[in-house]
Amino acid sequence: MKIGLVGLPKSGKTSLFNLLTGSHVPTSSFGTARGELHTGVAHVPDERVDRLSALFTPRRTTPASFEVVDLAGFAKGERQGLEASEFRSADGLLQVVRAFTDPAGTAADPARDVDDLETELILADLEVVERRLVRLEASLKKRRTDADAREQALLRRLVPVLEAGTPLRAAGLGVEEARAVRGFMFLSLKPILHCLNLSEKEIDRARTLPEGFGLAAVAARPHTRVGWVSAVIEAEVAGLAGDEQTAFLADLGLPEPAIRRVLRDCYALLGLISFFTVSEDEVRAWSIPRGTRAQDAALAIHTDIGRGFIRAEVVGYEELVGAGGSLAAARERGQLRLEGKDYVVEDGEIVHVRFNVSR
Repeated sequence: MKIGLVGLPKSGKTSLFNLLTGSHVPTSSFGTARGELHTGVAHVPDERVDRLSALFTPRRTTPASFEVVDLAGFAKGERQGLEASEFRSADGLLQVVRAFTDPAGTAADPARDVDDLETELILADLEVVERRLVRLEASLKKRRTDADAREQALLRRLVPVLEAGTPLRAAGLGVEEARAVRGFMFLSLKPILHCLNLSEKEIDRARTLPEGFGLAAVAARPHTRVGWVSAVIEAEVAGLAGDEQTAFLADLGLPEPAIRRVLRDCYALLGLISFFTVSEDEVRAWSIPRGTRAQDAALAIHTDIGRGFIRAEVVGYEELVGAGGSLAAARERGQLRLEGKDYVVEDGEIVHVRFNVSR
């Protein structure tokens, strides 16, 4: 799964990319090439993984993760870079929104910047729709097919929606309609997290989000979240460890580094949950879409495991911890269950798959 990082210039976007992925990309590294981007992997903090690792002391511990693509910032009206295929293929978007006064003394206007970015996404999608409609019209004149006619009718319905400034994620597309337009990789159809990048002195205002920044209406939109981070503060936090970091966060009134919450928000935005596999070899969190069947979850581990699926042994995280990390003890308590291929895996469950590759 992939998050596309986007924003207007000087919003602190690349700084956030570095924080999310542990990269060290210079913030001035983007050249003038349209669609230039950086990629990295973000690991999702999860106390459950840490606890399971402490119980099983495995050789390695692997948290859940997702890919992050950082697109070069673009000015209003200059959206050519949005055509980059690596960015368009993202499953969700994270907009970094400047919420600090810039070096030139220009005050922040998060609501304006959110609307400006959303407008660019909508216009980019409208251009895609209009180009496709021109080709469809020519094709239908030569040879009419039901498939082309249905596609033309659907795209024609989207034109007034986009022209009215409505993102496609709010267009009320049905399941079949969303499937029909999936190949277009429409940007305004993707779920989006608007993440305000605050200065240190504005951190207290974060407690009033989204109302305090005039973003209540934005937060109420379908498949939309509003969050915050302070890239400057997070860079300082990242340089501290142990008690020193804890004390620094306490002075700011923060229970944890804000970047951890942003990572979890991205994970939730993608509609993902985690299930775990545990052994002396590895404790690992696996990412799956919410509502995934047990056999499909097994495919996330390995295609052979999914193909040869027989049964899944399943126990809840709290139940396993309560049993001292002993699967045998959980079985004796009747908490380790055998589930079939159509069982829907829940967030936080520990799953061990019985399989036969000869099946």
